[in-house]
Amino acid sequence: MPVLLHDTMTREMRPLLPKAGKLTFGMYCCGPTVYGPAHIGNFRTFILQDILRRTLEVDGLKVKHVRNITDLDDKTIRGAQAAQTTLTEFTKTWTDKFHADCEALGLLTPHVEPSAVAHIPQQVAMIKALVDKGNAYVSKDGSVYFKVSSCHDYGKLSHLDLSKRETQSTNSAGEANDSDEYDRESASDFALWKSRKPEDGANFWPSPWGEGRPGWHIECSAMSLEHLGVTFDLHGGGIDLCFPHHENEIAQSECATGVPGFAAHWFHSAHLLVEGEKMSKSKGNLYTLEDLKAKGYTPMEVRFALIAGHYKSSLNFTIKGLEDARSALSKIEKGTERILTVAGFSKEEFAAPTKQEVQTSWGRFAPAWAVLENDLNIPGCLGQIFTVLADKSELTVESARQDLSGLAKILYALGLKLFTSAPAQGVPADVAELGAKRWAAKQAKDFVAADRLRLELAELGWTMLDRKDGYDLKKS
Repeated sequence: MPVLLHDTMTREMRPLLPKAGKLTFGMYCCGPTVYGPAHIGNFRTFILQDILRRTLEVDGLKVKHVRNITDLDDKTIRGAQAAQTTLTEFTKTWTDKFHADCEALGLLTPHVEPSAVAHIPQQVAMIKALVDKGNAYVSKDGSVYFKVSSCHDYGKLSHLDLSKRETQSTNSAGEANDSDEYDRESASDFALWKSRKPEDGANFWPSPWGEGRPGWHIECSAMSLEHLGVTFDLHGGGIDLCFPHHENEIAQSECATGVPGFAAHWFHSAHLLVEGEKMSKSKGNLYTLEDLKAKGYTPMEVRFALIAGHYKSSLNFTIKGLEDARSALSKIEKGTERILTVAGFSKEEFAAPTKQEVQTSWGRFAPAWAVLENDLNIPGCLGQIFTVLADKSELTVESARQDLSGLAKILYALGLKLFTSAPAQGVPADVAELGAKRWAAKQAKDFVAADRLRLELAELGWTMLDRKDGYDLKKS
C-alpha cells in the first residue's frame, strides 16, 4: 500500500505517488537560512522530512529530494556585514556547520541542494515572466512587486479569508513592503526584486530593472522549477512557512508558468516548544545540537526526542524528554539483542537495508510499519515496536530473523541507528544548569552575571569554552 499523508491544501489524507507517467517521486523541502547554527526547532522539521523520504524509499519509491540553502536574504547580508567578511565566506561557514549537524543527526543528504545565490539568473527570468504577464510591477526605485490581486485564488493553501486580501506596495508604516522577515497577517503585494541599497554592500546583481537582488520568496519557485519541473509531487516545510512563504510560492509559480497544481501535496510540521515555552535567545532555551552535546546527550538521543510527537502536533522538547529518549533507545537495543541472540546474529551484523535492499518480511513488526505508513504516525510506530520487544514469547530462528528484517527496515525509516553511539560524556545536572544560565546571560549581554556564573563553574572544577554557535563544558 502507498504511504498516506495529510495534505495541507485539501485537508485530506491522500496517497503519496509519483505523478502519472513518472517513476520518481519529487519532493522539495525548504532548507536552512545559513546565518547562524540551526536550532532544534529547525532540525525537527528537517528530521521529519528525512523520515518521510526514508519511509517512501522503504515503501519502494524512487525519490528525488531537493532541499535548498538560503544564502541570500536580509539576515545573511546583515551577518556578513557584521562579521566584516564576504557573503560567500560567511554563509559557507554556517552551511558547513549545518552539514556537520545533519550528518551527526543521521539525515540523508538531499539529491540536490541548490543555493539562492547560484540561481539568481533563474530568479530573474521568473520575475521577468511575471512582469511581462502583468502579475508584477516595477516601482519607482527599480524594485519589483508581485501583484496579489492578479492571482484569483491566492490564499488557497492557508485558506485565507480573501476579503482581507490587500494590494499595496507599502506596509502599515507607509514603508516599502520589501522585507524578507514577514510578521504581517494580511495578504499584500510582496517584493520579487529589491533595488540596491547602501546596506547591501557588495551584494547586488544586474537585472532588467537595475542593480539589486531577489526577494526571499522567489528563490524556492525558481529552484523547484529548475530541479523538479513545472509541477512536482510534494512540498514540505514548517507550519510557519505555510503563510506567507508557501502561499507566495504557489502564486508566483503558477502565474509565471500558467500551469496550476504547483505541488501536488503539501506537508507541514507543527511548532516546537522548549520546556513549554516558545524558543528565544533571551530565555536561554534556543538549543543547538552543540548545546545539547555539551550537556552530555548524543545526537541519536536528540533525534529520538525530536520525533517523539506526531508531526501535526506541537512538540514540547524538555531535558526530561532527552533522558526519556536515552532510556527508550536503551530498551530498543536490549530488546533487539534478545532477538539477535535467537537469530544467531551479532550486533555488528544487524544493519538497516538500503533502498535497493528492501525485503518483504516484516515479522511481528508489520503493525508498526502499517502505523508509520498511515500519516507518518511515528509515536504510534514506536509504541508498536515497544509492544513487540516487551513480548517474551519463545522465538524460532526463522521467526527471529523475520522480526529483524522488519525491525531493520523500520529503524532505517526512522533514521535510528543502534549500537553505534559512544557513551555520553556525562555532565552533572548542576554544572549543565550553570552552563545554560551563563550562556543565556552572555546572549543577553549581562556580562556581570556571565562572569559570576563562570566563576561558579570554576569552583566546581569545570571550564566553559565559548564558540560562536554555542559552548562546551569540560572538566578542569
